[in-house]
Amino acid sequence: MTTHLGGKPRIGLLGTGPWAARTHAPALAAHEGIDFVGVWGRRPEAAAELAAACGTTAYGDVEELFEACDAIAFALPPDVQAPLALRAAAMGCHLLLDKPVATTVEAARDVAGAAELAEVASVVFCTLRFAEPTSRWIDEQAAAGGWFLGEAHWLGSLYAPGSTSAYADSPWRRAKGGLWDVGPHLLSVYLPVLGDVTDVTAVRGPADTHHLVLRHTSGASSTATLTLGAPPKAAEAALTLYGERGRAAMPSWDGAGEAFARAVDALVESARTGVPHPCDARFGARLTEILTLAEQAAGPGQEPAA
Repeated sequence: MTTHLGGKPRIGLLGTGPWAARTHAPALAAHEGIDFVGVWGRRPEAAAELAAACGTTAYGDVEELFEACDAIAFALPPDVQAPLALRAAAMGCHLLLDKPVATTVEAARDVAGAAELAEVASVVFCTLRFAEPTSRWIDEQAAAGGWFLGEAHWLGSLYAPGSTSAYADSPWRRAKGGLWDVGPHLLSVYLPVLGDVTDVTAVRGPADTHHLVLRHTSGASSTATLTLGAPPKAAEAALTLYGERGRAAMPSWDGAGEAFARAVDALVESARTGVPHPCDARFGARLTEILTLAEQAAGPGQEPAA
């Protein structure tokens, strides 16, 4: 079934945690181009609270929300998101997915396949692909070409001693660490600029740290260091490219709300035109494939520190 958007698209939200409350719900409520239909969560009381704060409706039955919507935005753990995305796609809802789409290759491919079978649009919200400064920079570097090397690190301090981050209570982040939480961000930059990954080498560092070395279809190679357990004073995210024209450092970006609104616009555009977005569910599945290879290459290690 193909769902074409006409008029103001109706979008619902699945999820009530900090990511949903701080980014997704406010951005949907403020977006003048869509109708924020409602919220569903695994904790009904949290859904009611978030809906009331954003002037929308709390749904107790997720399929009732699907029926009321043209599209669904997800702010759920990846392996909770994936089966619900299958159900939403089967009911004709376009999908605004969070990264990673899933933490198993089979589940991520199933989501991509379901979106294609139902002929619904999909977008995976990788922040750097939608934040205006970084998305513009990515397009410029992809067009320039001639890159030889990429160096990147994302040093989060979510699990550093004394951390008060609301995201530190996330069970899936604690189980999967920085490789899966921030790894998709850096890969979402590397792939459109340097090409798909053909080889993956990975080793573990302290706590949940992973060091990746990647080979790309363009012939370039890249590195990425990922962790959620860095000391707070060492926390930083950066990516630099080296090539024929010298070096290019990725610019900084501020917050995720505006980026998420741009992701909403991208989904609506893809649904209306039928043209797949470059950062769609199939791209999300590819990220899961690469991260799985890196996890396997690195071997077993300790979980993030408590």
